[in-house]
Order: sequence, then C-alpha cells, then structure tokens
Amino acid sequence: MEREKTIDHALRATWKAVTKLYNEEAGKHDSTMAMAMALLYIDHENGTPSTSLGPSMGMEATSLSRILKNLEDEGMIYRKKNPNDGRSVFLKLTESGQKMREVSRESVLNFNDTIRKNISEEKIDNFFEVTDVINKLINEKSFFK
Repeated sequence: MEREKTIDHALRATWKAVTKLYNEEAGKHDSTMAMAMALLYIDHENGTPSTSLGPSMGMEATSLSRILKNLEDEGMIYRKKNPNDGRSVFLKLTESGQKMREVSRESVLNFNDTIRKNISEEKIDNFFEVTDVINKLINEKSFFK
C-alpha cells in the first residue's frame, strides 16, 4: 500500500496544509489559528460558558486554557461570572476581540468561497457525505475490533 493513497494520509496532509495556511494568515495579525478559532466559537453577543468551549471546539482543557490565557493577555476576551451560577464563568469578547473575530470570520469565509469556486457543488456534497460516514464509523467504534 502506498502511503499517499491512504485515506488517513490524505486527511492528515490536507489538514496540515489548511493549518499552515490559517496560521500564516493569523500571523499577519499577531495571532494563531487556535486563537482565531476560539474567537469564532465564543458567542459574540452573549458570551460562552467556559466549560462548553472546549467540547464545542474539540479541544482538551489544558490546550484551551493556554489559548484563553493568551487571548486574555492580548485583551481579546475577559471572564465574567455567571449571574445565575457563581461557580461558572462566561467568556466574553472585548472590542478588539470582536474586531479580531471579524478578521477570522472573513478568513474562513474567504477559504470556503475559494474552495467552492474551484470544486463543483456535487463534489463538495460528496466530500461532506464521506466525512459524515467516517465520523459515524469512528463514533460507532467500527475500527480495530
């Protein structure tokens, strides 16, 4: 079997290229892809409970806490106690966080628009169908029995 013809290689290589592309763009704004994605996952109007951010982004708590600390140090976010539950905290965007979120949003939209201009809608639909099946099989633990 040739490595370049395996599905997992294609997924890894493509994700590595996407990550590099986004990190290069984020670097132009003294940021990282991870920081930009966190800004996109924080509700820009109401904030987001800190405990729900990691699972929604698919990140471990230790990695996420480092990213949140950097965002806080950069003045992009702040923490506000939940008025209904003093034990929990909401992450909210500052004005500069809102601006950087918009830059991140535009980058993601630009990426998607470029892909959609170069690949037919049918092939994009097939791509999502394939990724849905892969995720379903993983969730069903269909591998390595």
